[in-house]
Amino acid sequence: MKKIVVIGGGFAGFNFVKNIKNKYYHITLVDKNNYIFFPPLLYQVATSFLEPSSISYPFRKMLRKKSNIHFKLGEILRIEPERKQIVLTTGELDYDYLILATGTETNYFGIESVRKKAIPMKNVNDALEMRNYLLSQLERATIFTDNLEVLRKKLTIVIAGGGPTGVEISGMLAEHISIFRKDYPEFNGINLQSSIYLVDGAAQLLSPMSKKSQENTLKALEKMGVKVILNAQVLNYKNDKVILSNGQIIETENLIWTAGVVCQVFTGLPDNCYGRGKRLLTDMYNKVEGVQDIYAIGDTCIQTTDPNFPSGHPQVAQVALQQGKTLAQNLDNLLKKRPLISFRYKDKGSMAIISRNKAVVDLPSGIHFKGTIAWLIWLFIHLMSLVQFRNRITTLYNWIIAYFTKDQALRMIIRPQHEKGSSYLSKNEIENI
Repeated sequence: MKKIVVIGGGFAGFNFVKNIKNKYYHITLVDKNNYIFFPPLLYQVATSFLEPSSISYPFRKMLRKKSNIHFKLGEILRIEPERKQIVLTTGELDYDYLILATGTETNYFGIESVRKKAIPMKNVNDALEMRNYLLSQLERATIFTDNLEVLRKKLTIVIAGGGPTGVEISGMLAEHISIFRKDYPEFNGINLQSSIYLVDGAAQLLSPMSKKSQENTLKALEKMGVKVILNAQVLNYKNDKVILSNGQIIETENLIWTAGVVCQVFTGLPDNCYGRGKRLLTDMYNKVEGVQDIYAIGDTCIQTTDPNFPSGHPQVAQVALQQGKTLAQNLDNLLKKRPLISFRYKDKGSMAIISRNKAVVDLPSGIHFKGTIAWLIWLFIHLMSLVQFRNRITTLYNWIIAYFTKDQALRMIIRPQHEKGSSYLSKNEIENI
């Protein structure tokens, strides 16, 4: 049996595993987590609308009936192409075909102070850290209601990055203001609405989407009280001050970073394998250029052979899903000595949710939706995209409760206590009381 090793169990990697039909392959799926999760709903975990189990599911349970597919927990350390072997944090694996589908990681653009202090939003761990940290900040803020300067820094939130994730987090937090007032009577009389900033270096939000979506999103967020700052980048974050390229300084203890992503560099692959954004250069069949029997799919790769996307495909879920499926078909074709299929991306549109009854949807035909109908489309698509029926039921239940009550009961700080998320005060803070 030919050995296939798949590194990464996200949209691309897991869709490859799910679609490969030939049982003459022995497949090992490697991931640093023992579960698959649905990234588009991470922000709802981070803002206490969903629990992690609603958007995630264990790999081993999903693969129970796949006798030729095995799961291995671990992270890749290096690739040895000459020996056709990879070294993981949990051992070594030989391969006949290696599939790299590790996705992306947060890009801090070399700003060390941001890397150390900002709150990223890339995985379930990040979402839980953000949820617990922001809830802890609210608890800490109740102690400083008489000290407006300290209170403002604890309650002001800056979101860097005006893509879908930044927009969705901004809208959700702005919507939470009324809920916070119910739970925290200590804040009555304090204008919390003006404490949320959304910063982006472009001239508009949601750059890949239509002009109508960009304008509708900007108006909706500003109407909700979010202060949108465009044409400005975060240059530094020190002494609880976010320093912007336009000279503006925002005092805050809370910087959420959704401003960019970068791909993983694999030890053992030559430099000429990489293109823009450290994405692996691949041919029309997703084979990595310059090495044998190594493939890359999803956000990990950049493919310039698609006539409709000569500069490479966007780093979105649909590209990853379609590349995973096409590569599975191609490896089946290899075994059966059939012609391979060139990858062609079929754009199914894009969407972003802003808040309750507010969303924007762009379809490839140029049709644009906004408001409640776009919100319902967004809910349906994301609900049906969850991997298991149980995830759909629990997520739908939480959404229905939240919609009719305009509230949610998941705002609990549950984790081992450590300094960053502690609701207790530091020595300096105690002295300031």
